[in-house]
Amino acid sequence: MSHVVLNGRAVAEAMLEQLREQVANLRGAGWAPRLCSISVGDVSAVQLYVRNQKRTAEKAEIQFEESSFPATIQQEQLLAIIHGMNADPRVTGIILQRPVPPHLSIKQLQAAIHPLKDVEGMHPASIGNIVYNELELGPCTAMASVELLKQTGLGLAGLEVVVVGHSEIVGKPIAFLLMAEGATVTVCHHMTRNLAVHSRRADALFVAVGRPGLISAEMVKPGAAVIDIGINQVMLPDGSARVVGDVDFESVAGIAGWITPVPGGVGPVTVAVLMRNAVIGATRQKKHYESLFGPGQVVG
Repeated sequence: MSHVVLNGRAVAEAMLEQLREQVANLRGAGWAPRLCSISVGDVSAVQLYVRNQKRTAEKAEIQFEESSFPATIQQEQLLAIIHGMNADPRVTGIILQRPVPPHLSIKQLQAAIHPLKDVEGMHPASIGNIVYNELELGPCTAMASVELLKQTGLGLAGLEVVVVGHSEIVGKPIAFLLMAEGATVTVCHHMTRNLAVHSRRADALFVAVGRPGLISAEMVKPGAAVIDIGINQVMLPDGSARVVGDVDFESVAGIAGWITPVPGGVGPVTVAVLMRNAVIGATRQKKHYESLFGPGQVVG
């Protein structure tokens, strides 16, 4: 069976092209989006994420600033920094890079970010809004995964969807986003019995568990859309490393109708969604301040 590879880089570029005009309009109104990234400790993976975010922000013509703090910083100190950014109208979006050192509560820190500046869509209020079918802003990876499914042209209403993985920021939000679109969703996890029985009936299969090659061809319905969200580094016999997803791409591509590559699938779209959320956040803050002080208010 022939398949279509869902090119995440092309989808991301199209999204950024649309955002540039919106950013220019906001800038002209005195509300240029400005993202502030918070990193804690020296983690190479985080540094890579920040570079990708900064590069994408530049493409969208969005201001991007980095703030790095030592791994020894205390919870109260970081909360004070976040509260300061919340109070600064020049900051329209706050990004809290993961992971953080174990002595810090990521849940408490994420909840401290004001919902109007929650460009990652991970504040409890942002995730909760999805339950009420408010789908404009949500966790970036979940939103990006659903965006790629929409690229297939499949009608979401009544679509049989299986999500493998039930994390708070990927699996569960994907399920809620798709239920809001009318899809019939099954969520599988490490306690699910007979995973293949569920995955084989899916018109669309999302996989986000961090286990390379978990999904093989015999676990996929012919013609299904397969969205691989996993990112795993595996060692090859020659000692080199390779990044792969949770899906055995070579075997599944032979039976799927659509499939995302890793890398180059969900990843680029996730960063583009982050920029879209930044524009949404700046627009919401503009409306908020105008409702308090009248139209024409400009960020200093």
